Amino acid sequence: MSKIEVDQVDPQSGTTLTLGTSGDTVSIPSGVTLANAGTATGFASIAWQSSIVTAATHTASANQGIWINTTSNACTLTLPGSPSVGDQLIFSDFARTWDSNAVTLSLNGSKFQGFTSPDPVYDTIGEAVHIVYSGSTQGWIPINDGGTANEVPQAYNIQYLVVAGGGAGGGYYGGGGGAGGLLTATLSSVAGNVTITATVGAGGASVSHSGGGVKGNDGVNSSLAGSGFSTVTAIGGGGGGASGTVNGNSGGSGGGGSGDGGGSGGSGTSPQGNNGGTATPASPDYGAGGGGGAGAVGANGSGSQAGNGGVGVSNSITGSAVFYAGGGGGSSEETASGGAGGNGGGGASGDSSGEAATAGTANTGGGGGGANQTQASGAGGTGVVILSVPDANYSGTVTGSPTVTTGVSGQTIIKFTGTGTYVT
Repeated sequence: MSKIEVDQVDPQSGTTLTLGTSGDTVSIPSGVTLANAGTATGFASIAWQSSIVTAATHTASANQGIWINTTSNACTLTLPGSPSVGDQLIFSDFARTWDSNAVTLSLNGSKFQGFTSPDPVYDTIGEAVHIVYSGSTQGWIPINDGGTANEVPQAYNIQYLVVAGGGAGGGYYGGGGGAGGLLTATLSSVAGNVTITATVGAGGASVSHSGGGVKGNDGVNSSLAGSGFSTVTAIGGGGGGASGTVNGNSGGSGGGGSGDGGGSGGSGTSPQGNNGGTATPASPDYGAGGGGGAGAVGANGSGSQAGNGGVGVSNSITGSAVFYAGGGGGSSEETASGGAGGNGGGGASGDSSGEAATAGTANTGGGGGGANQTQASGAGGTGVVILSVPDANYSGTVTGSPTVTTGVSGQTIIKFTGTGTYVT
């Protein structure tokens, strides 16, 4: 075998240098590095593009690697025309947004896995797609088209609203039920791959008169728990007082006192709620106290006027202002006027005209209305847990069937009305 030692080989004429003839094998020994400082063609390599595709349409060339950013809009990617066997194309979810704005392939006259329609759609977050042209029979075939895990999840802030279940109104001269406790704040710098568990508390069950007063049942706590932050617990609302057990129960907000015997309102839990109203008996009119609300104490009952439920608190975490955690109205007797429920889902009381007490509104934590004599009291409203996550960080991993709304001023809203989880 002959050997030539030179520092550079140039073509004798023109600009093309040919190594060997057809059928020859050009061997590169082990340990030799073949460095390319120019442009290599014909090797079926992938040339990654430096420009990020953000347009609604884009036409690809064979053997390209393409980053597609669909943060602002979906994208239709037109495949290369007249492809050759072995041509490849890789395209990847640049900003992890394909789940909200998908990438659709326009086949440009070729088949995809043997078919000419429908156009393939890629809509998985973090997806990376690698396709190869196999020939006219089957056309383009994916060799990888799965979502890639986010191995470098970034910490971000999550706003929350946690409202507990409201207390039920008392039975027989019953005070209004106290609203469920309400807490709202921000979880700062929550790390990736954290499971956040939302637990939604039930409202206190309604009670009926059975030979004596029956105090309203308390609402159930709601909570938010996960690693990296302290558990957030909103306290269930206190049940309203009743004849014989006259004082309202304490809770997130306190239940109202019974009108028969001058019951005291239960205590609220600061900063979640407020005290229930107290009753001052004045025969024959026994106006009971209203249940406390997240925004104000329940009104006192006195003689011919029962106390209204305390007002709740307005919160715009869902993108619209909504009142939560209003107290239930206190009941009346004889000619007294029944108490209205507080704004935020509080139920109105029963009264001497035969008007039945009403329940607190579901998923507001409103307290139930107090019952007049033989009527049933209003049950407390169930609580709610709401998370607000930046759209760009929303993982899409939830359990418990919450309502998920994207694009609310750049936020994804996750509303739990029952127990569930969100994984960051």
